[in-house]
Amino acid sequence: MAYDKPIPRKGQHTKPFWDGAKEGKLVIPRCKECNRVHWYPRLICPYCHSMDLEWIEASGEGWLYTFAVQHRAFGPWAAEVPYVTAFIDLKEGDRMMTVLRGVDANKPEDIKIGSLVKVEFEKADEDTYIPFWRVVGDV
Repeated sequence: MAYDKPIPRKGQHTKPFWDGAKEGKLVIPRCKECNRVHWYPRLICPYCHSMDLEWIEASGEGWLYTFAVQHRAFGPWAAEVPYVTAFIDLKEGDRMMTVLRGVDANKPEDIKIGSLVKVEFEKADEDTYIPFWRVVGDV
């Protein structure tokens, strides 16, 4: 089935992320001054304001920080309801928003904060792979 969701615009400052995603790797920016990772990609560290950044390959692992079940949506997401959106605490630090896979949106009581999650990538087009996260273990 063809990917029918919006595809994010790519910019020169996000190229390492998209290149990594195409290879199935989560690549995120880290500040060389304060050694902290940050998500979303930007040209300046949001913590110490340094512009001395590098891109690192992250583990692709983390924990479920919080979630919400979406019962209404528009456009191509409307066919997916209900689905779960979530914030993931990355193993390397900082937090990423996602659509959570491997859970039943009709049974939110079974979704546990702190569950182990792992990133996976879905092919959107020849050059774009979108990250999603999947629950892989209990708290």
